Amino acid sequence: MVYVIDLSDVHAARTRIDAFVRRTPVLELDPGSFPPLSRLWFKLEYFQHTGSFKARGAFNRIRTALEPAGPSFSVSSETEGADDGLAEPDSAGHQVSGVVAASGGNAGLAVAYAAAAHGLPAQVFVPQNAPPVKVKKLRELGAHVVQVGTKYADAYEAATARATDSGALFCHAYDQPEICAGQGTLGLELLEQTGGDVDTILVAVGGGGLMAGVATAVEGRARVVGAEPSSAPTLNSALAAGGPIDVGVSGVAADSLGASRLGEIAYAVAARTGVGSVLVDDDDIVEARRLLWQNYRVVVEHGPATAFAALVSGAYRPADGERVAVVLSGANTDPSTLG
Repeated sequence: MVYVIDLSDVHAARTRIDAFVRRTPVLELDPGSFPPLSRLWFKLEYFQHTGSFKARGAFNRIRTALEPAGPSFSVSSETEGADDGLAEPDSAGHQVSGVVAASGGNAGLAVAYAAAAHGLPAQVFVPQNAPPVKVKKLRELGAHVVQVGTKYADAYEAATARATDSGALFCHAYDQPEICAGQGTLGLELLEQTGGDVDTILVAVGGGGLMAGVATAVEGRARVVGAEPSSAPTLNSALAAGGPIDVGVSGVAADSLGASRLGEIAYAVAARTGVGSVLVDDDDIVEARRLLWQNYRVVVEHGPATAFAALVSGAYRPADGERVAVVLSGANTDPSTLG
């Protein structure tokens, strides 16, 4: 049975992680910039630690596990694993297994950062073809990196096996209650920063953790629309099928929106709150990313540019006078590819 988060979970997450994450800024565009909108905001979440929203969920997952009343890290008197960088002694001299994640991208960076902030060892499993720059950054953050297989599914399988064998805390990239609730703190901030005047929030969707959190945070106050590449339509396909299904993944945004299946929590929240989906093509994503740089000097990944692409391409058609916020969720990208 999947636990589906609610607003109380998001508020609890905010209390738990407030001292560890940044309150990222909001930029309101000049009136008339995008008719027929009356107001348009960018939520500049790429200013978050490690360059993406993922730090929110990672901190909430780890800090929840550290709470006396919550799940705990596995602790034993055994020394097995001490030579692989995973095990470190706690104050009682036991060995703490630490955290494990599967991701060569933003989720892995966030888990490594959050673990280091708590003095905990982190092991991140990535495919053998993961971008060297991201592998290098993971190591700089102190993570023990294990490269296995040629796709995310291979890394995921190895990571979950390692977590089971070692007793380490597994941090899913998008489909755990603590992860989704942590991402939802962005939605609470956005409501405050817009004075509660926002009608619609455009969010890029891969596995759906950010969408699930934001939709929960603003439920009853604003609606959320998921923007997806037409080459990786996890939400769109799940809504059509009545539940998450596997989809093919390709295209320019696959490095950050590379999940092949929407999360169970994300689907449940989308169904409960009425989240919609719009699809955009690669050319529209590339153009939206270019316009963000050309017009606003904003540099983001192709993934978050997908949310803006929904607006500029006409895939999402706002009503007259509508007030829209676009979440720009990550900037771990190569600026030289802006064109």
